[in-house]
Amino acid sequence: MPCILALDQGTSSSRAIVFDATGEALANAQLEFRQSYPEPGRVEHDPVEIWHTQLACAREALARAGLAASDVVAIGIANQRETTVLWNRSTGAPLAPAIVWQDRRTVVHCDALRAAGHAGLIRARSGLELDAYFSATKLAWLLDNIPDARHQAEAGELAFGTIDSWLVWQLTGGRRHVTDLSNASRTMLFDIHRQCWSDDLLALFDIPRAVLPKVVASSGVLGETDPALFGAPIPIGGLAGDQQAATFGQACLSPGMAKNTYGTGCFLTLNTGQQPVESTQRLLTTPGWRIGARTDYLLEGSVFIGGAVVQWLRDGLGLIERAADIEALAASVPDSGGAVLVPAFAGLGAPWWDGHARGTLLGLTRGVGKARIARAALEAIALQTVDLVSAMQRDGAAPLLELRVDGGASRNDLLMQIQADLLGVPVVRPRQTETTALGAAFLAGLAVGLWRGLDELAGLWRAERRFDPTGSADWRASRLAEWHRAVERARGWAAP
Repeated sequence: MPCILALDQGTSSSRAIVFDATGEALANAQLEFRQSYPEPGRVEHDPVEIWHTQLACAREALARAGLAASDVVAIGIANQRETTVLWNRSTGAPLAPAIVWQDRRTVVHCDALRAAGHAGLIRARSGLELDAYFSATKLAWLLDNIPDARHQAEAGELAFGTIDSWLVWQLTGGRRHVTDLSNASRTMLFDIHRQCWSDDLLALFDIPRAVLPKVVASSGVLGETDPALFGAPIPIGGLAGDQQAATFGQACLSPGMAKNTYGTGCFLTLNTGQQPVESTQRLLTTPGWRIGARTDYLLEGSVFIGGAVVQWLRDGLGLIERAADIEALAASVPDSGGAVLVPAFAGLGAPWWDGHARGTLLGLTRGVGKARIARAALEAIALQTVDLVSAMQRDGAAPLLELRVDGGASRNDLLMQIQADLLGVPVVRPRQTETTALGAAFLAGLAVGLWRGLDELAGLWRAERRFDPTGSADWRASRLAEWHRAVERARGWAAP
């Protein structure tokens, strides 16, 4: 049976999964890589380590499935978005560590642009909020702070890319410098209406056009791997940012369908069809995917710290030994005992967009121990998601009938029940929770004819468990009011 190799390059780990033509996972491999925090507010990755871990995972997944390159009809790639890499075209060597999407070093640059009145132009062209989250100010920082980088960039000697571009460059032996529509739209340099790099935004951020990758469709053969990597060339047929890929893998293929991914951050996306919808609630308007001449658009709300709060409890506070331990610890108490945790460690995303917010833990009494703090952490993940759903409904979206969920933390049954209770609608977890990788596989499979169309893909989606809400409307309103009081205390904390 023909198979697809999906590469899922995330914020904390690289993974690879082999899928068959029914969408079932045959084998997988995963490797974590180092997270670097050189200064407060800075987050960096080693691009070479990302490449090496991703290649090792791909080879290991194929080995575990007992497959050779000749058994794989295509590779699909999903990736952490906005993370910024700058490398030399001749040597292929990065000029500096990758600046991760969570990095806040360019908040002051964004503040200056906002004060100068440029936020409206950025929103109109890119569909994005002016924020250090996106790639444009990260790339500008690299060009301004690496000696001679700007001169080299203007001379065409350097290449910029988000992680998808970096991986494709490596996979093709430097023959292809491309990105897809969904990743390009997260740079704050791309005109989502004309679907091309924006001259206005390039001038505003002082970015030389010579460093940019070519923009290609999300589904379509864009090149093939260097034969030396897997023993034979494999077509690369799918490319998408992780949240767009997860939306596709969740079969949210019709307007009004929504999913939430619980990863390092949380990302809620709502399919709005083939026309971009401008948000009045500071949500993001973003292309989902382009297949042939058709582009589907999404409304997206981004939570910067989702599952990462569990990592903090494990690595920063030592409250748990393994991330999975949080469910039993939080379930050992009936509630948080009045404690409220706002995990604004990297600022607050939608709908607040406050780069100066910082984490707070409020409502502490002698009765609050590690179990109640663990419970407050899970509630914080769910409460941030409720804010996103509420914002979408204020933007005119119809009330959700259900929320499809995925990502590592979606396997936490207690968190999913808390989410349903606070949201007031059913939460549905699919049988295949690795929907980011599955979406990349679906896009690649479409490109080579493994699947005939979107209806066939929708038929492959299966629910594994449904969590129905149990809390009353009054209880939900009370919890949200308490949460918003805490958010207000976290906002603006690190402002100059």
